Amino acid sequence: MHRWINLKRQGLVILLVIVYVAVNMVLTFREIYVFNLLPVLLIVVYLTLARIDIIYFIIVLLTPVSVQLIDFIPSSAVDFAIPTEPLLFGVMIVLLFRAVYDGFFNRRLLNHPVTYAILFNLFWMLITSITSTLPLVSFKFLLARIWFVTTYYLLAVMVFRKTSNIMIFIWCFSITMLVVIVYTISRQIGFGLFNKQAAHFVMGPFFRDHTSYGAALAMLFYALGAVVLHRSTNIITRFFYWGAWLLVTTGLLLSYTRAAWISVLLSSGVLVMTFLKVRFRYILIGGILAFVYFAGQRTVIIRKMQQNRQESSASLGEHVRSISNITTDESNLERINRWNSALRMFRERPVFGWGPGTYMFKYAPFQISGEKTGISTDLGDLGNAHSEYIGPLAESGIFGSLSFILISVVSLLTGFRVYSRIRDNYLKQITLGLILGFITYLVHGTLNNFLDTDKASVLFWGFTAVFVALDLFGDEKEEQRIKSKEQRTKTGD
Repeated sequence: MHRWINLKRQGLVILLVIVYVAVNMVLTFREIYVFNLLPVLLIVVYLTLARIDIIYFIIVLLTPVSVQLIDFIPSSAVDFAIPTEPLLFGVMIVLLFRAVYDGFFNRRLLNHPVTYAILFNLFWMLITSITSTLPLVSFKFLLARIWFVTTYYLLAVMVFRKTSNIMIFIWCFSITMLVVIVYTISRQIGFGLFNKQAAHFVMGPFFRDHTSYGAALAMLFYALGAVVLHRSTNIITRFFYWGAWLLVTTGLLLSYTRAAWISVLLSSGVLVMTFLKVRFRYILIGGILAFVYFAGQRTVIIRKMQQNRQESSASLGEHVRSISNITTDESNLERINRWNSALRMFRERPVFGWGPGTYMFKYAPFQISGEKTGISTDLGDLGNAHSEYIGPLAESGIFGSLSFILISVVSLLTGFRVYSRIRDNYLKQITLGLILGFITYLVHGTLNNFLDTDKASVLFWGFTAVFVALDLFGDEKEEQRIKSKEQRTKTGD
């Protein structure tokens, strides 16, 4: 009887395969290729249900080489990163189902302070999407943020419960990012290796501009650097590690991204203070006091900056000196124009803002002629507010900005707490590398904002997920390690 049932099942499978092949052949002959994706879709569905950790790593691997749909279909009414965002949307649906059906997410994760901060940020984005001046834009922006957080943070924490997966995460992103770096540098050589203008677009179509590319490289600089310092006995492995890190460093230098360079430099200061065993609370207090001091001296500082007329240049030294030029450097002046426009928008709607994702559609009327530059636009169609802190002020009001700052501070506190508690030297080293990489983004976030893209989100939320996973489950792993060591000692006796 069982044999008969098995034969019927096999026959049904064979019949379905024959029907699929026949239908696909007909559609392919008529130049309709969508059915070719069905086997891939079935594999993805199976892995999402059976091995969702593999799907997570596949998404991380694909993120650096994802491309925007609108770059290939300019007439498209919607734009998203392919293939990552459709996968993120699918994983989000499956995870929400599993959260209800079998309680997939650990209760301790849902009660963690970082999770509370993220949920508050999402809740306020929901409120400001309802009050938005462009609700459709805002709800799409909110949905994208939810699928980023669901996969890149919530799922990642569960995946990182197994600490060896942290290294897999770093390498999954690094491997394809190295491909992008080689592709970018090879294109740069064609235009002239130190051609600053070419450095703005040679990373396309994988990155939209050199600033987002530089931000990703800055975050990877320390994360991969921590891996490189691992004393592997295999000389080939060590050679590969050092080669990968040097390639990231070269890509970072040739990106001509001044904000990324600043972020790496300031993170180096945090690294020194960490080695000197300065507590995070003192680092935080020092940062706040420095901010207050510079805010009080802003008139003197601005006067000094106005005396700098060094414009951005192909020379790395001159390009660095142009960072403080707010008199003739168009990039810096346009950034100030965007910030001032955002602040005017905030003053008009200080509580609820204009709605998540609406800045680029609404800021044009808030520009004033004296601040506009040669690269300004009256249509308001050339990007966002260039700040993770000022942008939310315009889009979601005061609580929008404060909620992001809360996520950042609580995540850093968690990261430093984990770092001080970990006994495993290599894991401790990796954690510090991720903390420094996280800080590079927080510094970079004063000058740019990229959390609406998959490239920055996978690292920002991924690093956060590592801190939370080690905070929640690190003690369990440590206890298991100690018990295993004690058991081996007893066995040896």
